[in-house]
Amino acid sequence: MTILESIRGPRDLKALSEAEIGRLADEIREFLVQAVARTGGHLGPNLGVVELSIALHRVFESPVDRILWDTGHQSYVHKMLTGRQDFSKLRGKGGLSGYPSREESEHDVIENSHASTALGWADGLAKARQVQGEKGHVVAVIGDGALTGGMAWEALNNIAAAKDRPLIIVVNDNERSYSPTIGGLANHLATLRTTDSYEKVLAWGKDVLLRTPVVGGTLYESLHGAKKGFKDAFAPQGMFEDLGLKYVGPIDGHDVGAVESALRRAKRFHGPVLIHCLTEKGRGYEPALAHEEDHFHTVGVMDPLTCEPLAPSGGPSWTSVFGDEIVRIGEERADVVAITAAMLHPVGLAKFAERFPDRVWDVGIAEQHATVSAAGLATGGLHPVVAVYATFLNRAFDQLLMDVALHRCGVTFVLDRAGVTGADGASHNGMWDMSILQVVPGLRIAAPRDVDQLRAQLREAVAVDDAPTLIRFPKESVGPGIPAVDRVGGVDVLHRGERPDVLLVAVGVMAPVCLGAAELLAARGIGCTVVDPRWVKPVDPALPGLAAGHRMVAVVEDNSRAAGVGAAVALALSDAEVDVPVRRFGIPEQFLAHAKRGEVLADIGLTPVEIAGRISASLTVGEATGRAVTPDAHPDARRNASSSAGPAAGRADGRAAAKRVRKAPTGGRRAAGSRKADPGGETRGAVAGAGPADTAEAPERRGAAARARKTPARRRGAAGPQAGGEGEAAGKQGATGKQSAAGEPAAKAHASEEKPE
Repeated sequence: MTILESIRGPRDLKALSEAEIGRLADEIREFLVQAVARTGGHLGPNLGVVELSIALHRVFESPVDRILWDTGHQSYVHKMLTGRQDFSKLRGKGGLSGYPSREESEHDVIENSHASTALGWADGLAKARQVQGEKGHVVAVIGDGALTGGMAWEALNNIAAAKDRPLIIVVNDNERSYSPTIGGLANHLATLRTTDSYEKVLAWGKDVLLRTPVVGGTLYESLHGAKKGFKDAFAPQGMFEDLGLKYVGPIDGHDVGAVESALRRAKRFHGPVLIHCLTEKGRGYEPALAHEEDHFHTVGVMDPLTCEPLAPSGGPSWTSVFGDEIVRIGEERADVVAITAAMLHPVGLAKFAERFPDRVWDVGIAEQHATVSAAGLATGGLHPVVAVYATFLNRAFDQLLMDVALHRCGVTFVLDRAGVTGADGASHNGMWDMSILQVVPGLRIAAPRDVDQLRAQLREAVAVDDAPTLIRFPKESVGPGIPAVDRVGGVDVLHRGERPDVLLVAVGVMAPVCLGAAELLAARGIGCTVVDPRWVKPVDPALPGLAAGHRMVAVVEDNSRAAGVGAAVALALSDAEVDVPVRRFGIPEQFLAHAKRGEVLADIGLTPVEIAGRISASLTVGEATGRAVTPDAHPDARRNASSSAGPAAGRADGRAAAKRVRKAPTGGRRAAGSRKADPGGETRGAVAGAGPADTAEAPERRGAAARARKTPARRRGAAGPQAGGEGEAAGKQGATGKQSAAGEPAAKAHASEEKPE
């Protein structure tokens, strides 16, 4: 049995000798390389915290003492030392999470995996223990990259204010978050890391004075009181101590004895202490150390000897397509600049930075600052492209609303990892953006379905200079192109069935799913028109007219079904007095467990079989009652209201659009890229009623829906004036000569995209 196999919990560490601790560290690193190579995951960060994790669990008594991990991808070693060594399904369905998880262990506290939060958690836990008179320590481990986030400094300000409240902060300083840490704080920590003159002078002075007879010891103690002055002269760690934090370090984070000594001293101190540990990301694994980009921050399934990927490549990723296109745009337009938040490589901006080093800024883990800075750049005459993960834009909502949208700044946001991400777990799913951002006046949101649309819509977005625009795409390889058979207004028609029974609105990458559902429904004698709105906010004015020619509308989106695109479409139909029931398919209001993206989509019912089964069941019940029955019938139509303005050129009259669909030739072939559905789930999918991926209207709307049934299923006339910020943005075109947020870019794209590239 190896030493690692004998560790069942933190208590087993305390009896180990120094030599055994060294062997344990080696065994852990070997285990990490082999295990993570089999499943994929965060390798480099965990190789760097082996000794630190051992020392923490030898000094403290978890879970009585609370150990908090900021950005918990560095918690693999912590898991191993707290009884979790089965990594066979790491980040997979039914396996260990790639982050701390309360469901897994009482030793885990923070699950959110969003950086810079642990210090706020620690402040609250320490206060709670003080108020309730509880014993035990609170230890927060935070990386130097996470210290670039403003939330960390807000917490430090509050922590330092309580001089008598014990709290220990361990800064895991490996000079990186994903890529090298940047900014003023990074420079400060670098100075601390590289200053050895202070330690040499202090050691020399201590040695000399303590060897001086009689008065030597007294002199040393007196001079030691002036240590702060010496420290400030030789090592500028005063920033932390000026805040009121006791500073210890820098410490070699790979010397278990040194780390334990620092932790024990901090444990005895009755106030906040910051321990500065120097670690090496990827330590002990030469390929990781040699990988300059991110020291194997994350890896896929690979051969641990050659580091060659073992999983077959699925083709180019959405991220790489964006990265190539933004470089081409940068070549054409000198005013286009880029911003990211500590994720230059993960969001695809590395090539842009290499080509235009003076036109890209990595602001650290500071999404709020990135957004406000973008507003300033736009006001200064540039067009900034802010590229972040979809889940992290949640942090900058206020800045997008009040600094960018309110001031009508031409800023383009590019959201990578939108929708279900899968293996990274609950907090990394980008499933909230199209719901949260529906309330932002003037904002336009695009959800491209394929590579050609990503390229085209990115260009449409950066052409808008009087309002914010946003492009979203998932974490996966791009599929084959899906050509449109027609365009109505700004809406692409992807497929027409023999009868216009159901209008299937496919949002972005849900297009292949909807085409597959349409094929299954056709086999049951139900005709579908599958459309891609391209720009999903605001709702294109042609969409209500298209809906009027069908018995039911179904909206399928890779986003929360609450307040998302489906809700916006239902509202647009209501405003246009189109009385057609709307059924919404999307992500339920819950935090999704980690698994592969396809597994998660199947679990929540976003598959062709599930969608076709529920639509078929609703129509079957409707035929028996004389009306299509759906739990998503939109509320009572409000007369004399207009539909929202869309980004497409022109306004298609509703009746004309519906007539165009009804007269369209039938029997068109299924568009390329649609998928064959798995017939195995069809029986379950045929059950009527609201399922995991669709939702029912609130009870208070049922009466309104009943009243709406008395209204003929047609539009009452052409769309009226635009509403809200979208109308104001559109109105600026004639006065300023600039491109409008609601008009010209889409018109140009329509002309250039009649034929796919």
